[in-house]
Amino acid sequence: MRLVRLATTVATALLLTAAAAVLPAAPAQAAVWSSSDRWGTWSSGGYTLYNNIWGNGYGPQTITANSPSNWWVWANHPNTGGIKSYPNATRYIGRRVSQLGNVTSSFNVTVPTSGVAFTTAYDIWTTDHAHEIMLWMNKYGPVGPLGTFQTQATVGGHTWDIYRGSNGANQVYSFIRTGNTNAGTVNVTAVAQWIRNRGWFGDVTIGDVQLGYEITSSAGGRTFTTNSFSVTG
Repeated sequence: MRLVRLATTVATALLLTAAAAVLPAAPAQAAVWSSSDRWGTWSSGGYTLYNNIWGNGYGPQTITANSPSNWWVWANHPNTGGIKSYPNATRYIGRRVSQLGNVTSSFNVTVPTSGVAFTTAYDIWTTDHAHEIMLWMNKYGPVGPLGTFQTQATVGGHTWDIYRGSNGANQVYSFIRTGNTNAGTVNVTAVAQWIRNRGWFGDVTIGDVQLGYEITSSAGGRTFTTNSFSVTG
């Protein structure tokens, strides 16, 4: 009887060891923050994440982060006009254009491409919020920039159709990339200097550099993922 019990114990141990060998490893990193609050924010490592549901007629939206550079948004906004939200990650600069040095930003995103209306865009602000630079890296659905077309130019590492206008509160300079991309690097200093050289603003102080998703519609619920994001220099 003792020998039978011993054999059973050994067999059980072997089975448990084999099972452990084929089980998938636990995730290396769990989400550290999540919010469904309209104005939910989280700061870490010099970056701040914003859920930022600022428009009208919006639906539910949840932002979740593994880190300041790896985060995603699930949004279910109805198929109606008007921007509903701009969930984003922000890094503050706080230097004049003439003293920016070499400020660059890199990003990598995974986004839906059908049944939605949105743009993946940088939003770069002067500290007085009198000037807003938008860099549209990709766009899907019926969305478009403010203002009127000015010119096409290659600056900051990309070729853009450039628009200039006002939203009633500040001047807006929209750089619409001539082809969609989900990853790349932008030279923020070069873009700011290009605008200054045209006389559209002076030696202003650049404040927030933001990357996010300006969402008009995502009915049924869609996920917008920032695989990586950084601002350096």
